[in-house]
Amino acid sequence: MKAILVNGDRSLRWDNVEDPVMKSEEVLIEIHAAALNRADLMQREGDYPPPAGCPEWMGLEVAGVIVDMGEEAKARSNWKMGDKVCALLGGGGYAEYVAVKYDMLMPVPKNCSMEEAAAIPEAFATAYLNLFMEGNIKPGNTLLMNAGASGLASVIIPMAKAFGIRVITTVLSDEIAASIRHLNADIIVNTTKEDIAEVLRQQLEAGSGVDVAIDCLGGEITGKCIHYLTHGARWIMIAALAGTKTEIDLKNIYVRNVRIIGSTLRSRTPEVKARILSELVEKVYPKIESGQVKPTIYKILPITEAEAAHDILYQGRNVGKVVLKVK
Repeated sequence: MKAILVNGDRSLRWDNVEDPVMKSEEVLIEIHAAALNRADLMQREGDYPPPAGCPEWMGLEVAGVIVDMGEEAKARSNWKMGDKVCALLGGGGYAEYVAVKYDMLMPVPKNCSMEEAAAIPEAFATAYLNLFMEGNIKPGNTLLMNAGASGLASVIIPMAKAFGIRVITTVLSDEIAASIRHLNADIIVNTTKEDIAEVLRQQLEAGSGVDVAIDCLGGEITGKCIHYLTHGARWIMIAALAGTKTEIDLKNIYVRNVRIIGSTLRSRTPEVKARILSELVEKVYPKIESGQVKPTIYKILPITEAEAAHDILYQGRNVGKVVLKVK
């Protein structure tokens, strides 16, 4: 089969690799689409190696069709040959086929294309993990989701809204703010014109302070914003795209009982990931199939143009997910 490999100069090529060797508890998926994540860029640059046993090529979420099944997968699951599925991977999605354990699969939602379904597993699982498991967010709470135009925000914001959560998000221009109106965030802050820390201070004083923050930016602004949260709030760090250092008033943290939580999906055990996917199907899929929550697709490119697809993420041009069409 073919897969996207990284050359010595970090460029990409679509080249021949060994076919997957399927284990007894795995199914073989013929991949129709694979969605991009920032972790793919980090892996390409050598900063985010795949877990042991995973293929060397990138790709954390795919959609496709089951074309073969191991004996244990047949015995212990309800999946069957020909099922349309999407899958959460440790790696290896930028390819024609992938072998994955049966409990890392979800059905393709009834109203989703393969490209839309490919954008579900990693992003929706990350959203669910941080909103409900780490954040323990409740209806009526307020969420701060930074970087409102990111692929993850395009999932987290509508998912939060579907569960009755008030959302504040940030963007870098009025044009970007207009492009994410459909996500229905309650407050969109253009940080080139407004100080997000001041906005959060005003919200707190008005009785509408942030209960949960999901922060992929970090940097100096984290330390400024974290002072203006409700008592017992959770600040969840999932990345540090704007910098790994910040200054925090520690007294404010313990007086307000604020929790700072580091969180990545990839580091979770297979058992935790399987639980997340099961709960997604049970609790979130009804909202996907009713149209309340749906993947936002920015662009679909053929797998042979993976480098151009990566450039969209590198340059921050996307509002929503970028997807590679494989078949």
